[in-house]
Amino acid sequence: MEKAELMSYILIIVGVTLLILTFVMAVVLVTSELGILSQSDLSQALGEILGPIAAAIIRVLYLGIMGWTGSIATIRGIQLYKEAKRIPPVKTETSKEQE
Repeated sequence: MEKAELMSYILIIVGVTLLILTFVMAVVLVTSELGILSQSDLSQALGEILGPIAAAIIRVLYLGIMGWTGSIATIRGIQLYKEAKRIPPVKTETSKEQE
């Protein structure tokens, strides 16, 4: 197995693992229970809501970056694998002499 082919397998495995983890974390985030606030004062309700909204935005950004990284690693691994299979191994001087 060539070095490029081994690297392509590693990139594909890392990328797919990141994508699987992203989807699992997204499912956990979506299925988590939400606490509904009941306040009569609008300014207090908005003040208490901003914290969870900021936390949700951070989680969504984290999942987006993780998914983006996983997809790029997977794409690069597949491209590297295709290139490794397309280019024939280079023959050296000693291998030419042995033929």
